[in-house]
Amino acid sequence: MPEADHDLFEERFTHVLRDTGAALDTGRRDLAAEGAARGRRLVARRRAAVAGGVAAVALVGVGGALVLPGGQGGDGRQQSAAGSPKGGVTTTAAETGAAKPAVSAASLLGTFKKLLPGGRLTQTEARGTDERSSAKNMYATPYVQGVYDDGRGKAAISVGINRVPPGTQEARQNTQCPDKAFIAYDSCSTTKLADGSALMILKGYEYPDKRSGTKLWRAELVTPTGQFIDVQEWNAAAEKDAPVTRPEPPLSAARLTALATAAEWRTAADAIPASQWPKPAPNEPKGPTGSVSATLAGLLPKGVEIVSKGNADPEFGYVVVDDGKGASLVQLNVQPDMRDVEGELFGADTKVLPDGTKVVTHRSAGDKDIAGIVMWTVDTIRPDGRRVVISAFNSGAQTTAPTRKTPALTLSRLEKIATDPKWNTLG
Repeated sequence: MPEADHDLFEERFTHVLRDTGAALDTGRRDLAAEGAARGRRLVARRRAAVAGGVAAVALVGVGGALVLPGGQGGDGRQQSAAGSPKGGVTTTAAETGAAKPAVSAASLLGTFKKLLPGGRLTQTEARGTDERSSAKNMYATPYVQGVYDDGRGKAAISVGINRVPPGTQEARQNTQCPDKAFIAYDSCSTTKLADGSALMILKGYEYPDKRSGTKLWRAELVTPTGQFIDVQEWNAAAEKDAPVTRPEPPLSAARLTALATAAEWRTAADAIPASQWPKPAPNEPKGPTGSVSATLAGLLPKGVEIVSKGNADPEFGYVVVDDGKGASLVQLNVQPDMRDVEGELFGADTKVLPDGTKVVTHRSAGDKDIAGIVMWTVDTIRPDGRRVVISAFNSGAQTTAPTRKTPALTLSRLEKIATDPKWNTLG
């Protein structure tokens, strides 16, 4: 990926963080379509909300990935931020602690070459811990990448280096396996290492519909002190727009682990300027309580079977239902106070209920890369600003082909669920 692309991603992500407020608290790169970058989930809510419906924010609740509204790669996929090795996350300066001496791009590249098993490494690119983005002269997170060939086919490999607030939900979510309702993958495991670090190994795909055969395998490591190392590899010479060169990426799970846990990357993470370190969070503030998924399940009409449902989360949830005609994904977001963007979300076609709740409905396509996907959405906002937005799909997942012609729930049923008073007390 050229540096201009890194800088564009950084600018977009920083813009989202600056302008969206502090409600979802989150903070991976294309897991969502790599599903959505974590704390109580960074601050994507407001800007994501304006982008339109659950689809723009749902993946924030799944696998900890922040979906960047309006941010799409050249193939039209939504970008997410938490695991992007090149996506710069500018965090607030910590008042205590100091970074170690800078680690140069040349040093990172030397480490990269040393740690890879025997083979040829070309098209290398790196950014040191003391470099700035050329586009905006802002700090940019360090990384190293190249095209590796062990004689069995060229493969892109990258290592991203960053920091996350230690001991927080954000840190934990970086190594939690994502939900298959939103992200297609073959296997995923999370391991606790002897030093207390958490390591996730995920074997997935570059595209949600697996259409190109491009596989994306990754190792994500978060240490007890907040060092965050993200290793990614493909079975192609580039992450996208490149033909598959081999059946699988070159590094096994064991080699991915060895690469991600190398001490040199931790040294580089400690060398990130102290002004970019996240604030220590010894006592994470208590967030909202309750379970959207459980509440949603309780509001479903009779005659639909719940095939699966999401974990307990007070802001996002989903169920997969089947009324005998095929699986259908239904997902819902609850957002406490969205009055600042109410005018953008609810226009001339808004219906106002007797209690003052505003309602708009949308019929649209789902993922543009999956033919025939349909998404129906009902967006509501209470007079106090509480927003409940629900979407239903004609498939059991956002990443799979349609299982039926239309979603299992009608728009009127979706409206009934979204306007139910139970959402007023959640959280």
